Amino acid sequence: MEEQKKSGFATLIGRPNVGKSTLMNRLIGQKIAITSNKPQTTRNKIQTVYTDERGQIVFLDTPGIHKAKNKLGEYMVNVAEHTLKEVDVILWLVEPTTFIGQGERHIAEQLEKVDTPVILVINKVDTVKKEEILTFIDAYRKIYHFAEIIPVSALKGTNTEDVIDTLYRYLPYGPMFYDEDTVTDQPMRQIVAELIREKALRILNDEIPHGIAVYIDSMKERPSNDIIDIDATIVCERESHKGIIIGKQGQMLKKIGTQARIEIEKMMEVKINLKLWVKVRKEWRDSDVQLKNFGYDQKEI
Repeated sequence: MEEQKKSGFATLIGRPNVGKSTLMNRLIGQKIAITSNKPQTTRNKIQTVYTDERGQIVFLDTPGIHKAKNKLGEYMVNVAEHTLKEVDVILWLVEPTTFIGQGERHIAEQLEKVDTPVILVINKVDTVKKEEILTFIDAYRKIYHFAEIIPVSALKGTNTEDVIDTLYRYLPYGPMFYDEDTVTDQPMRQIVAELIREKALRILNDEIPHGIAVYIDSMKERPSNDIIDIDATIVCERESHKGIIIGKQGQMLKKIGTQARIEIEKMMEVKINLKLWVKVRKEWRDSDVQLKNFGYDQKEI
């Protein structure tokens, strides 16, 4: 008789910038979620899939839970909180500290509303002394009743295997949701748009990145099958931002394009011809129509 497999959904939550996408990419072994040290990098639920001989874990990487300031913020928080009720286990990623701030307490309050088991993952332990880790565990234990607590370094890969092992303990037995070679359910266009946005976030200065979105105008394979032509538009909120994104003699845009092209080629394993344009859409983050155009649809939550 064939051994039963485990199969289920896990979500990754935490304040912006705690390393959720880095951990996701580490666990899956490929780059799916974009990473940068700027807040609001992850805006949509990203489904990634981990499969081994024990079964399958489908990860939902949610936007960070925080107090919303505009419609995009509200959308992101709704997505995150809705996800908590739909999954089999929650991974809550935090920084190694004994100071538990308002952001963390807000998340603990949200978790009190659901019955899902919560595994606390204390990330970035490569940045602190080993003997301090117990004091961090103690501090977090006081704010919530965790099923498990695991210290890791997503960047260095320390203890990340423990995260997978522990998740399997909390997943139900059942059939797999995806083929075993599936890594994500994100359409390729969306992944490409996100990679371009990641490069823009990393290269531009701090004032602009919140106000940018990227959409793919066209993505066509040439008849010879050896090159894919991609036209993409970076949308910003102000004329002054447009100038900064393009840069002197187009240098900034060129840099974003070059770095994005290299990353996309690596992922798609084919030559890419990437053309980037910049357009201004004032206040797009507070417009329902614009949010929908860029793939953030409240109705889909």
